[in-house]
Amino acid sequence: MDRSSPVRRLRQAVAAFAREHLGDADRWCVALSGGADSLALTAAAADVLPTTALIVDHGLQAGSAAVATSAQRQAIQLGCVGAQIIPVVVGVDGGPEAAARSARYAALESARSGAPVLIGHTLDDQAETVLLGLGRGSGPRSIAGIRPYDPPWCRPLLEIRRTVTEAACVALELDPWRDPHNHDPRFTRTRLRHEVLPLLEEVLGGGVAEALARTATALQEDGDVLDDLAARALAEAGGAAADSPGLAVAAVLGLPRAVRLRVIRGWLLAGGARNLTSKQIRGVDELASAWRGQGGVAVGGGRAGARLFAQRRDGVLVLRHEQR
Repeated sequence: MDRSSPVRRLRQAVAAFAREHLGDADRWCVALSGGADSLALTAAAADVLPTTALIVDHGLQAGSAAVATSAQRQAIQLGCVGAQIIPVVVGVDGGPEAAARSARYAALESARSGAPVLIGHTLDDQAETVLLGLGRGSGPRSIAGIRPYDPPWCRPLLEIRRTVTEAACVALELDPWRDPHNHDPRFTRTRLRHEVLPLLEEVLGGGVAEALARTATALQEDGDVLDDLAARALAEAGGAAADSPGLAVAAVLGLPRAVRLRVIRGWLLAGGARNLTSKQIRGVDELASAWRGQGGVAVGGGRAGARLFAQRRDGVLVLRHEQR
């Protein structure tokens, strides 16, 4: 195999990730879409450990079966011990992108057979994610972007530019699929990639993508500390269990706001809340920190056919279901 510079860089990044996070792993899987990032990752991964390529066919575009077959063929040529095509049915919840992502990750989870799964997100994906979080005002958790290791999901290329994966595909004479959605201006991420980031690079003199990725790393490191403090505080308050009767206001009111918001988020998730927004969490926080007799706050999740509400009752935050 050609050991040109981009190929070496990818292999070094993957091998370093394995040493840092997966010291005892003897095999892994790669989520292979057929695009340049995942193809280049597959090539590097197959050089480091026995690799199985998992190719999810969403069936959303004409010719998707042919794209999956091409990816499967190239994975075997790269030395993968297996290459499995997994057709999925994409639902509608949360919009097309979110529904496709849910179907994809569910399929990968089902097929990985206990092995970690490598995903080809690059530094460019990280920069785009940070910008999306900034634009939506979703708070530090969103701006912190994509985590490199969130077991079983592994992203060893978050410090590698997309230009490197593309160059590696050229060096290895691979034929990556070029998703037309990546050039469709209807998608916000596409416009960030082709319009916003290039403009920022021009105006600020370059290095913007790398700076955004460094910001994500710093926020993740800070967030880990705050999350640990919040987890301890939630456990001490007795609100970490799913059957907790509630969260005592007195137990959280003296906490720093950044920790208290995380405690409330953890309590809501333990109680069945899902897809929480910063606005919802802060609304629940006001039931504790700015109490003026206000009503409950609707949050996502709960039982089918019912809405989940957080409210304050006798100095305790409680969750209740209300039929739609």
